[in-house]
Amino acid sequence: MIKVENVTKKYGGYVAVKDVSFKIKDGEIVGFLGPNGAGKTTTMNMITGFIEPSSGSIEVEGYDISTKPRKAKKSIGYMPETTPMYQDLTPREFISYVAELKGVPRKKRKEEVQKILKEVNVEDVQNKLIRNLSRGYKQRVSLAGALVGNPKVLILDEPTVGLDPKQVIQFRNLIKELGKEHTVILSSHILSEISQICEKVIIINKGKIVAIDTPSNLEGKVKEENIFLVTIEDPENKIKEVVKQMKRAKGVQLMKELADGTKQYGITSINDADIRKEIFETFAREGITIFELKQSETTLEEAFINLIDSDKIENLNKEEKKEESKEKKNEVKQEIKKVDNDNNSKKSKKKKNKGGKK
Repeated sequence: MIKVENVTKKYGGYVAVKDVSFKIKDGEIVGFLGPNGAGKTTTMNMITGFIEPSSGSIEVEGYDISTKPRKAKKSIGYMPETTPMYQDLTPREFISYVAELKGVPRKKRKEEVQKILKEVNVEDVQNKLIRNLSRGYKQRVSLAGALVGNPKVLILDEPTVGLDPKQVIQFRNLIKELGKEHTVILSSHILSEISQICEKVIIINKGKIVAIDTPSNLEGKVKEENIFLVTIEDPENKIKEVVKQMKRAKGVQLMKELADGTKQYGITSINDADIRKEIFETFAREGITIFELKQSETTLEEAFINLIDSDKIENLNKEEKKEESKEKKNEVKQEIKKVDNDNNSKKSKKKKNKGGKK
């Protein structure tokens, strides 16, 4: 298990990560999301022990990464985004070298190297120089390095960057297989990839945790209305009148006109009702041909953007409140100053009057 508690990382006056806390259970595949500069890589580097937090604590498999770094790091396999490798080595030589660095016993080293080569599917290029390998194979070799020593935790930073669609699918399937035996933290900008692989998502923005939940729950939280997309052939343009007949439909809107003459409409239901059956029955009765009917789904991308924008709005609101507070304080100061001036003026007049009487 990984436990991050109240972790903050400062670089001088700049706060890269602020009071971050989360837990990851054994065997989970967790997606780590955030825009550029959000603090993802900084947080991952602190979990691996590459950099130390300014405050807070990080535990990996029960070991504090700061006080017991050797035992904590032994449980971690890290694949950085840049895939640093010795280009003049072959995959077999590179993995053997990493095995030596990680203290794999000499007797077991050959067997483990062969097992990992097979696991990441690079056996066919194991004797070629790394510099001559494709980007996809280089990514696999980098992952192989992270797997040496059979760590319980795998931390993968943007593992599919630069891969073609076929390689992405292959790598995605490989990560799913690894998730059966390892706890996996996966950082990626490809949100569709995260939603297909990960059981849980952690979203970070401006160094703070914005949300921690399953992809489906995050999508559900930002869903505002229940909309059904229906593609129809309606030469008489009577859909609006037909939708009015439906008891559980709230409204209809044209989404797009297609090249084949059909049109796609969005029909909104009341109280999140599933009205697909009612749409089929009503449209069939009215002679409207349905080519496609599906429920509109909020994607993880929309959830991500919504949450990040909400965070921006919240910060803007805070700034506005601060400005309002400053303005109020200034107004109060001005009022106090005005009262003081009036009082001083009255006192001055009294003194003058007393002086005149004398």
